Amino acid sequence: MVYAAVAVGPSNLPSALICRATSSSSSLAFDATCIKRAAHLADKSAGFTAPHPNFGCVIATADAEERSVVGEGYLYAQGTSPPEVQAVQASGDRCRAATAYLNLEPSHCLGDQTAVSALIQAGISRVVIGIRHPLHHLRGKAIRALRSEGLLVDVLGEDLQCKTIEEAVESCLLVNAPLLYRTACGVPFSVLKYAMTLDGKIAASSGHASWISSKKSRNRVFELRGRSDAVIVGGNTVRQDNPRLTARHGGGHVPQRIVMSTSLDLPETAYLWDVTEVPTMVATQRGARRSFQKFLASKGVEVVEFEILNPKVVMDYLYDRGCLSILWECGGTLAASAISHGVIHKVHAFVAPKIIGGKNAPSPVGELGMVEMSQALELNDVDFEQAHKFVRVDDPVGKNCFEDIKNAKSPEEAARLGRKMQRQCPDLVRSDWESIKINVMYRALKCKFSTYSNLTSMLLSTAGSVLVEASPHDLFWGGGRDGEGLNYLGRLLMQLRSEFLAASSSETNETTCGLEENEVQKLP
Repeated sequence: MVYAAVAVGPSNLPSALICRATSSSSSLAFDATCIKRAAHLADKSAGFTAPHPNFGCVIATADAEERSVVGEGYLYAQGTSPPEVQAVQASGDRCRAATAYLNLEPSHCLGDQTAVSALIQAGISRVVIGIRHPLHHLRGKAIRALRSEGLLVDVLGEDLQCKTIEEAVESCLLVNAPLLYRTACGVPFSVLKYAMTLDGKIAASSGHASWISSKKSRNRVFELRGRSDAVIVGGNTVRQDNPRLTARHGGGHVPQRIVMSTSLDLPETAYLWDVTEVPTMVATQRGARRSFQKFLASKGVEVVEFEILNPKVVMDYLYDRGCLSILWECGGTLAASAISHGVIHKVHAFVAPKIIGGKNAPSPVGELGMVEMSQALELNDVDFEQAHKFVRVDDPVGKNCFEDIKNAKSPEEAARLGRKMQRQCPDLVRSDWESIKINVMYRALKCKFSTYSNLTSMLLSTAGSVLVEASPHDLFWGGGRDGEGLNYLGRLLMQLRSEFLAASSSETNETTCGLEENEVQKLP
């Protein structure tokens, strides 16, 4: 197997870096090693954190004579404990006067100051940051907050500069390449993957393509899927291969499956229409086969219509839905269209030591309109609250499901387990769940926003803001149930805001009345 990849991403590293005279080479080497370790830890969460960054943290003792790592952590998924908190907890009292190494500047805003607070309260004396936060509204905020508390903050490439530091910066750029590219270019980071024979064929003349590559290659593909937010194929791939597009060996994250089909000339029987465990979206042109659209909807498949269907409009739509990384596993025609529309940024090509021949056998990339070799594209960097939902928890199946949801490592995983159980064992779901679900969500939101004062302040600061319905930026709630466009989460938050504002006003009135009574008592 020959493996080739091309990546196009941020490249802002200084061409010539010279070590500061005040920093010893051994100290810089240790800093670089720890930052690389933080980046390695952060990479473990690839696919789980979108649309947020991958964060890693390493805490090491500051003793120049005997430096050692005492704690580590990484962001597992959205809604889980920040890596800084994990590393501080693992380090214990050894945090005092220690150095924290972060591959990326932590998020620091009104609603989330947990990471910075954990470092300050633990007694960390120095923080080394690989790269600044790519989002402009967060860039530099955590650094300023840490420095205002007296911590020494060094940023690679700015405060620390040498060859080893440059390599550490590159590792930080790579681990968050999808987010950096999305931020800089306004589109999700897209990877084209294909397997072909030595003579450049992805299938026989008959269309048969199982299997070109080896088991090792297929396992690598499962890993690629597990790191992606969505996997895209064309209608011909569905008709010819009937793929599952799962990440069977890629970890717990399962990407959404997307089919692009202008005509909706698709079979009624396909693995992709089974959304028990993995969601599927079909992108099509407006007005295409309304009857088949209804059929897909009855299966639980999401159908999205576009005025003109092409890779660019689909990528713009997925950008609005918060996607960071997209994997294209399509045939040559759609691959050529994606390349022509400029949405492919990296290629994984698996070349098998086989020859199949055939004048009509398909190739991995269709017609691009190039007539001279000078027009060929050159590749760079080539390398060969869910538990309330169920009843009968005394039932063995229900009990196991309850425990699995309770022990899920991320909200995404818990939600997926809940949906799976609801489809497989509908008798375990309480009969009034659809009507009571909103009340459960409201109680959960109220508990969370009441517990954390920073969340309360953030919600109250939106007083006067107008709720947006049918927002394409809100993946889970903006479209509403059954696609009616009602932003249920937004409505619950507005209701909660009104409750908090009323309570705040009541407290203010009580305080004012109390002051007035005291003034009256003081009168002669």
